[in-house]
Amino acid sequence: MTIKLKTSIYISLLFTALFGVAAAVIIVIYSDFRKEEFKERLKEKAKTTLKLLIEVQSVDYQTLKVIDQNTINHLYNEKTLVFDENYNLIYSSLDDTRINWTRADLDYLKKYKTFFKKDGEYEVYGVYYDSNYKDFFALISANDNYGKRKIAFLNYLMLITYSIVSLLGWILTFYVIKKQISPLDYLYKKISKINGSNLETRLVVRENSKNEIDLLGKEFNFMMGRIEAAYQRQKEFTAHASHELRTPLARVLAQLNNYKVKTDEKTVHFIDNITENINQINDLIHSLLILSKIDIIKKEEKQKVRVDEAIFESIEKVYAQFKDIKVNLDVENSANLDTLLEVSCNPSLLEIAFNNLLRNAYLYSDNQQVNLKVWEQNSHLWVSVSNTGALLSAEEQQKIFQPFVRGANAKGKVGSGLGLRIVQRILNVYDFSIRYTSEDAVNQFLIIF
Repeated sequence: MTIKLKTSIYISLLFTALFGVAAAVIIVIYSDFRKEEFKERLKEKAKTTLKLLIEVQSVDYQTLKVIDQNTINHLYNEKTLVFDENYNLIYSSLDDTRINWTRADLDYLKKYKTFFKKDGEYEVYGVYYDSNYKDFFALISANDNYGKRKIAFLNYLMLITYSIVSLLGWILTFYVIKKQISPLDYLYKKISKINGSNLETRLVVRENSKNEIDLLGKEFNFMMGRIEAAYQRQKEFTAHASHELRTPLARVLAQLNNYKVKTDEKTVHFIDNITENINQINDLIHSLLILSKIDIIKKEEKQKVRVDEAIFESIEKVYAQFKDIKVNLDVENSANLDTLLEVSCNPSLLEIAFNNLLRNAYLYSDNQQVNLKVWEQNSHLWVSVSNTGALLSAEEQQKIFQPFVRGANAKGKVGSGLGLRIVQRILNVYDFSIRYTSEDAVNQFLIIF
Protein backbone atom coordinates (compact mmCIF):
# COMPACT_ATOMS: atom_id res chain seq x y z
CA MET A 1 0.00 0.00 0.00
CA THR A 2 1.37 3.41 -0.97
CA ILE A 3 2.00 6.16 1.60
CA LYS A 4 -0.51 8.33 -0.26
CA LEU A 5 -3.27 5.75 0.03
CA LYS A 6 -2.37 4.82 3.60
CA THR A 7 -2.32 8.48 4.71
CA SER A 8 -5.65 9.16 3.00
CA ILE A 9 -7.27 6.15 4.67
CA TYR A 10 -5.89 7.02 8.12
CA ILE A 11 -6.99 10.67 7.92
CA SER A 12 -10.40 9.69 6.55
CA LEU A 13 -10.92 7.12 9.30
CA LEU A 14 -9.83 9.65 11.94
CA PHE A 15 -12.16 12.30 10.52
CA THR A 16 -15.05 9.81 10.34
CA ALA A 17 -14.45 8.66 13.92
CA LEU A 18 -14.19 12.22 15.28
CA PHE A 19 -17.33 13.32 13.46
CA GLY A 20 -19.14 10.20 14.70
CA VAL A 21 -18.11 10.97 18.28
CA ALA A 22 -19.20 14.61 17.86
CA ALA A 23 -22.58 13.51 16.48
CA ALA A 24 -23.04 11.05 19.35
CA VAL A 25 -22.15 13.73 21.92
CA ILE A 26 -24.66 16.14 20.35
CA ILE A 27 -27.40 13.51 20.49
CA VAL A 28 -26.62 12.62 24.11
CA ILE A 29 -26.47 16.26 25.19
CA TYR A 30 -29.71 17.07 23.41
CA SER A 31 -31.38 13.98 24.94
CA ASP A 32 -30.36 15.19 28.40
CA PHE A 33 -31.62 18.66 27.56
CA ARG A 34 -34.94 17.21 26.40
CA LYS A 35 -35.27 15.25 29.64
CA GLU A 36 -34.46 18.27 31.81
CA GLU A 37 -36.82 20.48 29.83
CA PHE A 38 -39.66 17.94 30.16
CA LYS A 39 -38.87 17.52 33.84
CA GLU A 40 -39.27 21.28 34.33
CA ARG A 41 -42.60 21.24 32.51
CA LEU A 42 -43.86 18.40 34.73
CA LYS A 43 -42.58 20.27 37.77
CA GLU A 44 -44.44 23.43 36.79
CA LYS A 45 -47.61 21.41 36.14
CA ALA A 46 -47.36 19.74 39.55
CA LYS A 47 -46.77 23.04 41.37
CA THR A 48 -49.62 24.72 39.52
CA THR A 49 -52.01 21.93 40.45
CA LEU A 50 -50.97 22.03 44.12
CA LYS A 51 -51.25 25.81 44.31
CA LEU A 52 -54.69 25.81 42.76
CA LEU A 53 -55.78 23.03 45.08
CA ILE A 54 -54.27 24.31 48.31
CA GLU A 55 -53.62 28.03 48.14
CA VAL A 56 -56.62 29.22 46.10
CA GLN A 57 -59.53 28.69 48.47
CA SER A 58 -62.21 29.37 45.90
CA VAL A 59 -61.10 26.42 43.75
CA ASP A 60 -62.50 23.10 44.91
CA TYR A 61 -61.70 19.62 43.57
CA GLN A 62 -64.45 19.64 40.96
CA THR A 63 -63.45 23.06 39.65
CA LEU A 64 -59.83 21.92 39.44
CA LYS A 65 -60.89 18.92 37.38
CA VAL A 66 -62.73 21.20 34.98
CA ILE A 67 -59.65 23.39 34.70
CA ASP A 68 -57.47 20.33 34.20
CA GLN A 69 -59.83 18.93 31.56
CA ASN A 70 -59.76 22.11 29.53
CA THR A 71 -56.03 22.78 29.84
CA ILE A 72 -54.66 19.25 29.51
CA ASN A 73 -52.31 18.74 26.59
CA HIS A 74 -53.41 15.38 25.21
CA LEU A 75 -50.12 15.06 23.33
CA TYR A 76 -48.39 14.17 26.61
CA ASN A 77 -51.13 11.97 28.13
CA GLU A 78 -50.68 13.70 31.43
CA LYS A 79 -51.87 12.11 34.67
CA THR A 80 -51.78 13.91 38.01
CA LEU A 81 -52.25 12.40 41.49
CA VAL A 82 -52.30 14.35 44.76
CA PHE A 83 -51.99 12.68 48.19
CA ASP A 84 -52.41 14.13 51.65
CA GLU A 85 -49.95 13.68 54.48
CA ASN A 86 -51.54 10.35 55.35
CA TYR A 87 -50.90 9.03 51.83
CA ASN A 88 -54.58 9.22 50.94
CA LEU A 89 -55.41 10.04 47.33
CA ILE A 90 -57.31 13.33 47.37
CA TYR A 91 -57.13 14.25 43.69
CA SER A 92 -56.79 12.46 40.34
CA SER A 93 -56.92 14.03 36.87
CA LEU A 94 -59.63 12.94 34.43
CA ASP A 95 -57.56 11.00 31.86
CA ASP A 96 -57.24 7.24 31.91
CA THR A 97 -53.45 7.15 32.12
CA ARG A 98 -52.20 5.03 34.99
CA ILE A 99 -49.30 6.00 37.27
CA ASN A 100 -47.47 3.09 38.85
CA TRP A 101 -46.58 4.18 42.37
CA THR A 102 -45.85 2.60 45.72
CA ARG A 103 -45.75 3.78 49.29
CA ALA A 104 -41.97 3.66 49.05
CA ASP A 105 -42.19 6.39 46.38
CA LEU A 106 -44.06 8.66 48.80
CA ASP A 107 -41.62 7.84 51.60
CA TYR A 108 -38.80 8.78 49.27
CA LEU A 109 -40.56 12.05 48.42
CA LYS A 110 -41.04 12.90 52.06
CA LYS A 111 -37.32 12.43 52.66
CA TYR A 112 -35.81 13.88 49.47
CA LYS A 113 -38.63 16.27 48.38
CA THR A 114 -38.52 15.37 44.66
CA PHE A 115 -37.76 12.54 42.26
CA PHE A 116 -37.81 11.92 38.52
CA LYS A 117 -37.97 8.45 37.01
CA LYS A 118 -38.90 6.62 33.81
CA ASP A 119 -41.86 4.24 33.75
CA GLY A 120 -41.98 2.51 30.35
CA GLU A 121 -42.79 5.14 27.76
CA TYR A 122 -43.81 7.59 30.50
CA GLU A 123 -41.75 9.81 32.72
CA VAL A 124 -42.88 10.49 36.29
CA TYR A 125 -42.11 13.52 38.42
CA GLY A 126 -42.88 13.59 42.13
CA VAL A 127 -42.84 16.52 44.56
CA TYR A 128 -43.44 16.88 48.31
CA TYR A 129 -45.24 20.12 49.23
CA ASP A 130 -44.98 21.32 52.83
CA SER A 131 -47.67 23.96 53.53
CA ASN A 132 -48.18 25.86 56.75
CA TYR A 133 -51.02 23.70 57.92
CA LYS A 134 -50.91 20.53 55.82
CA ASP A 135 -48.49 18.42 53.72
CA PHE A 136 -49.20 17.07 50.22
CA PHE A 137 -47.61 14.72 47.70
CA ALA A 138 -48.03 15.18 43.96
CA LEU A 139 -47.17 12.70 41.22
CA ILE A 140 -47.43 13.68 37.59
CA SER A 141 -46.77 11.40 34.63
CA ALA A 142 -46.68 12.09 30.88
CA ASN A 143 -45.31 10.79 27.59
CA ASP A 144 -43.10 13.39 25.85
CA ASN A 145 -44.15 12.51 22.31
CA TYR A 146 -43.18 15.92 21.00
CA GLY A 147 -39.70 15.81 22.54
CA LYS A 148 -39.13 12.22 21.45
CA ARG A 149 -40.15 13.12 17.89
CA LYS A 150 -37.52 15.84 17.95
CA ILE A 151 -34.94 13.35 19.21
CA ALA A 152 -35.91 10.88 16.45
CA PHE A 153 -35.66 13.63 13.86
CA LEU A 154 -32.27 14.69 15.27
CA ASN A 155 -31.05 11.08 15.05
CA TYR A 156 -32.23 10.82 11.45
CA LEU A 157 -30.68 14.18 10.58
CA MET A 158 -27.38 13.24 12.23
CA LEU A 159 -27.31 9.89 10.42
CA ILE A 160 -27.87 11.51 7.02
CA THR A 161 -25.41 14.31 7.79
CA TYR A 162 -22.84 11.82 9.10
CA SER A 163 -23.11 9.69 5.95
CA ILE A 164 -22.91 12.61 3.52
CA VAL A 165 -20.17 14.49 5.38
CA SER A 166 -18.13 11.28 5.86
CA LEU A 167 -18.38 10.50 2.14
CA LEU A 168 -17.39 14.04 1.23
CA GLY A 169 -14.62 13.89 3.82
CA TRP A 170 -13.18 10.73 2.25
CA ILE A 171 -13.37 12.18 -1.26
CA LEU A 172 -11.85 15.53 -0.25
CA THR A 173 -9.16 13.83 1.83
CA PHE A 174 -8.09 11.63 -1.06
CA TYR A 175 -8.14 14.65 -3.40
CA VAL A 176 -6.16 16.92 -1.07
CA ILE A 177 -3.60 14.22 -0.20
CA LYS A 178 -3.17 13.40 -3.88
CA LYS A 179 -2.72 17.11 -4.64
CA GLN A 180 -0.23 17.63 -1.83
CA ILE A 181 1.80 14.50 -2.58
CA SER A 182 1.74 14.94 -6.36
CA PRO A 183 5.30 16.40 -6.24
CA LEU A 184 6.42 13.05 -4.81
CA ASP A 185 4.84 11.29 -7.82
CA TYR A 186 6.73 13.69 -10.07
CA LEU A 187 9.90 12.96 -8.10
CA TYR A 188 9.35 9.19 -8.41
CA LYS A 189 8.70 9.34 -12.17
CA LYS A 190 11.81 11.43 -12.75
CA ILE A 191 14.06 9.26 -10.58
CA SER A 192 12.76 6.01 -12.11
CA LYS A 193 13.85 7.19 -15.58
CA ILE A 194 17.39 8.07 -14.54
CA ASN A 195 20.11 5.72 -15.70
CA GLY A 196 23.65 5.94 -16.93
CA SER A 197 22.46 7.54 -20.16
CA ASN A 198 20.67 10.57 -18.70
CA LEU A 199 22.50 11.58 -15.52
CA GLU A 200 22.02 15.21 -16.53
CA THR A 201 18.34 14.96 -15.55
CA ARG A 202 17.35 17.49 -12.87
CA LEU A 203 14.11 18.09 -10.97
CA VAL A 204 12.16 21.32 -11.35
CA VAL A 205 11.93 22.92 -7.89
CA ARG A 206 11.00 26.33 -6.51
CA GLU A 207 14.21 27.99 -5.41
CA ASN A 208 12.89 29.99 -2.43
CA SER A 209 10.40 27.40 -1.25
CA LYS A 210 10.67 25.95 2.27
CA ASN A 211 8.46 23.01 1.29
CA GLU A 212 10.06 19.73 2.36
CA ILE A 213 9.56 18.21 -1.09
CA ASP A 214 11.26 21.16 -2.79
CA LEU A 215 14.13 20.93 -0.30
CA LEU A 216 14.42 17.22 -1.07
CA GLY A 217 14.42 18.02 -4.79
CA LYS A 218 17.24 20.55 -4.33
CA GLU A 219 19.35 18.04 -2.44
CA PHE A 220 18.60 15.43 -5.10
CA ASN A 221 19.75 17.81 -7.86
CA PHE A 222 22.92 18.56 -5.90
CA MET A 223 23.58 14.83 -5.45
CA MET A 224 22.95 14.14 -9.16
CA GLY A 225 25.43 16.88 -10.04
CA ARG A 226 28.14 15.17 -8.02
CA ILE A 227 27.26 11.73 -9.43
CA GLU A 228 27.31 13.06 -12.99
CA ALA A 229 30.67 14.72 -12.45
CA ALA A 230 32.15 11.50 -11.00
CA TYR A 231 30.62 9.43 -13.80
CA GLN A 232 31.95 11.84 -16.41
CA ARG A 233 35.47 11.64 -14.95
CA GLN A 234 35.25 7.85 -15.03
CA LYS A 235 34.15 7.86 -18.68
CA GLU A 236 36.87 10.31 -19.63
CA PHE A 237 39.47 8.16 -17.92
CA THR A 238 38.18 5.04 -19.71
CA ALA A 239 38.18 6.81 -23.06
CA HIS A 240 41.65 8.28 -22.63
CA ALA A 241 43.11 5.04 -21.27
CA SER A 242 41.56 3.01 -24.09
CA HIS A 243 42.82 5.45 -26.69
CA GLU A 244 46.32 5.48 -25.27
CA LEU A 245 46.42 1.69 -25.05
CA ARG A 246 45.55 1.22 -28.71
CA THR A 247 48.66 3.04 -29.96
CA PRO A 248 51.32 0.84 -28.31
CA LEU A 249 49.28 -2.27 -29.17
CA ALA A 250 49.21 -1.20 -32.83
CA ARG A 251 53.03 -0.76 -32.73
CA VAL A 252 53.45 -4.19 -31.15
CA LEU A 253 51.31 -5.78 -33.87
CA ALA A 254 53.30 -4.03 -36.60
CA GLN A 255 56.59 -5.20 -35.13
CA LEU A 256 55.33 -8.77 -34.78
CA ASN A 257 54.13 -8.84 -38.38
CA ASN A 258 57.52 -7.57 -39.56
CA TYR A 259 59.32 -10.15 -37.44
CA LYS A 260 57.20 -13.00 -38.87
CA VAL A 261 58.84 -12.61 -42.27
CA LYS A 262 62.31 -13.22 -40.82
CA THR A 263 61.69 -16.21 -38.54
CA ASP A 264 60.97 -19.93 -38.67
CA GLU A 265 57.59 -21.67 -38.73
CA LYS A 266 57.52 -22.47 -35.01
CA THR A 267 58.11 -18.85 -34.09
CA VAL A 268 55.46 -17.74 -36.63
CA HIS A 269 52.91 -19.93 -34.88
CA PHE A 270 53.90 -18.42 -31.54
CA ILE A 271 53.63 -14.90 -33.00
CA ASP A 272 50.16 -15.72 -34.42
CA ASN A 273 48.96 -16.71 -30.93
CA ILE A 274 50.27 -13.46 -29.49
CA THR A 275 48.65 -11.53 -32.35
CA GLU A 276 45.31 -13.20 -31.65
CA ASN A 277 45.51 -12.22 -27.99
CA ILE A 278 46.41 -8.65 -28.91
CA ASN A 279 43.44 -8.51 -31.31
CA GLN A 280 41.16 -9.63 -28.48
CA ILE A 281 42.58 -6.84 -26.33
CA ASN A 282 41.95 -4.42 -29.19
CA ASP A 283 38.34 -5.62 -29.43
CA LEU A 284 37.91 -5.11 -25.70
CA ILE A 285 39.41 -1.62 -25.89
CA HIS A 286 37.18 -0.82 -28.87
CA SER A 287 34.10 -1.95 -26.90
CA LEU A 288 35.12 0.17 -23.92
CA LEU A 289 35.55 3.17 -26.24
CA ILE A 290 32.08 2.63 -27.66
CA LEU A 291 30.56 2.42 -24.16
CA SER A 292 32.29 5.63 -23.10
CA LYS A 293 31.19 7.48 -26.23
CA ILE A 294 27.52 6.38 -26.32
CA ASP A 295 26.35 9.25 -24.12
CA ILE A 296 28.46 11.75 -26.08
CA ILE A 297 27.03 10.56 -29.40
CA LYS A 298 23.54 10.57 -27.89
CA LYS A 299 23.75 14.32 -27.28
CA GLU A 300 24.30 14.88 -31.00
CA GLU A 301 21.26 15.69 -33.10
CA LYS A 302 19.19 12.61 -33.91
CA GLN A 303 18.57 11.61 -37.50
CA LYS A 304 15.81 9.80 -39.30
CA VAL A 305 17.15 6.29 -39.90
CA ARG A 306 15.53 3.39 -41.67
CA VAL A 307 15.92 0.21 -39.65
CA ASP A 308 15.96 -2.02 -42.72
CA GLU A 309 18.87 -0.03 -44.22
CA ALA A 310 20.81 -0.33 -40.96
CA ILE A 311 20.18 -4.10 -41.04
CA PHE A 312 21.44 -4.36 -44.64
CA GLU A 313 24.62 -2.43 -43.75
CA SER A 314 25.26 -4.70 -40.78
CA ILE A 315 24.70 -7.84 -42.86
CA GLU A 316 27.30 -6.66 -45.39
CA LYS A 317 29.84 -6.06 -42.62
CA VAL A 318 29.37 -9.48 -40.99
CA TYR A 319 29.61 -11.12 -44.43
CA ALA A 320 32.97 -9.43 -44.87
CA GLN A 321 34.12 -10.64 -41.44
CA PHE A 322 32.65 -14.17 -41.48
CA LYS A 323 32.71 -15.77 -44.89
CA ASP A 324 30.66 -18.83 -43.90
CA ILE A 325 27.79 -16.98 -42.20
CA LYS A 326 24.26 -17.53 -43.52
CA VAL A 327 21.68 -14.81 -42.86
CA ASN A 328 17.98 -15.40 -43.54
CA LEU A 329 16.01 -12.14 -43.62
CA ASP A 330 12.20 -12.15 -43.46
CA VAL A 331 10.27 -8.87 -43.67
CA GLU A 332 6.48 -9.14 -43.19
CA ASN A 333 4.54 -6.56 -45.18
CA SER A 334 1.87 -4.47 -43.46
CA ALA A 335 0.10 -1.16 -44.01
CA ASN A 336 2.16 0.78 -41.44
CA LEU A 337 5.47 -1.05 -41.78
CA ASP A 338 7.07 1.52 -44.08
CA THR A 339 6.33 4.29 -41.58
CA LEU A 340 7.47 2.27 -38.56
CA LEU A 341 10.78 1.38 -40.23
CA GLU A 342 11.82 5.03 -39.89
CA VAL A 343 13.15 5.83 -36.40
CA SER A 344 15.05 8.74 -34.82
CA CYS A 345 18.52 7.83 -33.57
CA ASN A 346 22.21 7.90 -34.44
CA PRO A 347 22.79 5.66 -37.51
CA SER A 348 26.29 4.57 -36.51
CA LEU A 349 25.11 3.43 -33.05
CA LEU A 350 22.18 1.51 -34.55
CA GLU A 351 24.56 -0.28 -36.96
CA ILE A 352 26.88 -1.17 -34.06
CA ALA A 353 23.92 -2.70 -32.21
CA PHE A 354 22.92 -4.87 -35.18
CA ASN A 355 26.59 -5.79 -35.86
CA ASN A 356 26.99 -7.08 -32.31
CA LEU A 357 23.73 -9.04 -32.43
CA LEU A 358 24.56 -10.68 -35.78
CA ARG A 359 28.13 -11.42 -34.71
CA ASN A 360 26.90 -12.89 -31.41
CA ALA A 361 24.25 -15.03 -33.19
CA TYR A 362 26.86 -16.37 -35.61
CA LEU A 363 29.47 -17.21 -32.95
CA TYR A 364 27.00 -19.09 -30.74
CA SER A 365 25.11 -20.87 -33.53
CA ASP A 366 25.52 -24.58 -34.14
CA ASN A 367 25.19 -24.20 -37.94
CA GLN A 368 26.57 -20.67 -38.69
CA GLN A 369 23.02 -19.60 -39.60
CA VAL A 370 21.33 -16.41 -38.32
CA ASN A 371 17.62 -15.67 -38.78
CA LEU A 372 16.38 -12.09 -38.99
CA LYS A 373 12.70 -11.19 -38.94
CA VAL A 374 11.02 -7.75 -39.17
CA TRP A 375 7.30 -7.21 -38.53
CA GLU A 376 4.65 -4.89 -37.09
CA GLN A 377 2.85 -5.70 -33.84
CA ASN A 378 0.62 -3.42 -31.72
CA SER A 379 1.71 -0.35 -33.71
CA HIS A 380 5.38 -1.05 -32.94
CA LEU A 381 8.24 -2.29 -35.10
CA TRP A 382 9.64 -5.63 -33.94
CA VAL A 383 12.95 -7.17 -35.01
CA SER A 384 14.14 -10.60 -33.93
CA VAL A 385 17.65 -12.03 -34.27
CA SER A 386 17.73 -15.77 -33.60
CA ASN A 387 19.85 -18.88 -33.99
CA THR A 388 19.88 -22.53 -33.00
CA GLY A 389 22.43 -23.59 -30.43
CA ALA A 390 23.02 -24.12 -26.72
CA LEU A 391 20.39 -22.32 -24.64
CA LEU A 392 21.17 -20.17 -21.65
CA SER A 393 20.12 -21.23 -18.18
CA ALA A 394 17.57 -19.18 -16.22
CA GLU A 395 20.37 -17.71 -14.08
CA GLU A 396 22.42 -16.76 -17.13
CA GLN A 397 19.40 -15.12 -18.76
CA GLN A 398 19.11 -12.80 -15.74
CA LYS A 399 22.70 -11.59 -16.23
CA ILE A 400 22.95 -11.71 -20.01
CA PHE A 401 23.10 -7.92 -20.45
CA GLN A 402 25.57 -7.31 -17.63
CA PRO A 403 29.14 -6.32 -18.62
CA PHE A 404 31.84 -9.02 -18.75
CA VAL A 405 29.30 -11.79 -18.15
CA ARG A 406 29.57 -14.81 -20.43
CA GLY A 407 27.48 -17.97 -20.39
CA ALA A 408 28.62 -21.58 -20.18
CA ASN A 409 28.31 -21.83 -23.99
CA ALA A 410 31.06 -19.18 -24.40
CA LYS A 411 33.92 -21.60 -23.72
CA GLY A 412 36.37 -21.51 -26.60
CA LYS A 413 34.55 -18.53 -28.17
CA VAL A 414 36.25 -15.21 -28.84
CA GLY A 415 34.66 -12.29 -27.01
CA SER A 416 34.86 -9.85 -24.13
CA GLY A 417 31.38 -10.09 -22.64
CA LEU A 418 30.57 -6.48 -23.59
CA GLY A 419 28.76 -6.97 -26.92
CA LEU A 420 25.23 -7.40 -25.55
CA ARG A 421 25.83 -4.71 -22.93
CA ILE A 422 26.67 -2.28 -25.73
CA VAL A 423 23.53 -3.30 -27.63
CA GLN A 424 21.31 -2.69 -24.59
CA ARG A 425 22.93 0.67 -23.80
CA ILE A 426 22.48 1.88 -27.38
CA LEU A 427 18.83 0.84 -27.57
CA ASN A 428 17.99 2.23 -24.12
CA VAL A 429 19.49 5.59 -25.06
CA TYR A 430 16.70 6.02 -27.62
CA ASP A 431 13.97 4.36 -25.51
CA PHE A 432 14.04 1.18 -27.57
CA SER A 433 13.99 -2.15 -25.72
CA ILE A 434 15.54 -5.58 -26.09
CA ARG A 435 14.88 -8.92 -24.40
CA TYR A 436 16.04 -12.50 -24.69
CA THR A 437 13.79 -15.55 -25.08
CA SER A 438 14.52 -19.23 -25.55
CA GLU A 439 11.85 -21.53 -26.96
CA ASP A 440 12.04 -24.72 -29.01
CA ALA A 441 15.88 -24.80 -28.83
CA VAL A 442 16.06 -21.33 -30.40
CA ASN A 443 17.95 -18.36 -28.91
CA GLN A 444 16.07 -15.18 -29.80
CA PHE A 445 16.71 -11.50 -29.15
CA LEU A 446 13.63 -9.30 -29.62
CA ILE A 447 14.05 -5.59 -30.29
CA ILE A 448 11.00 -3.32 -30.00
CA PHE A 449 11.15 0.11 -31.61
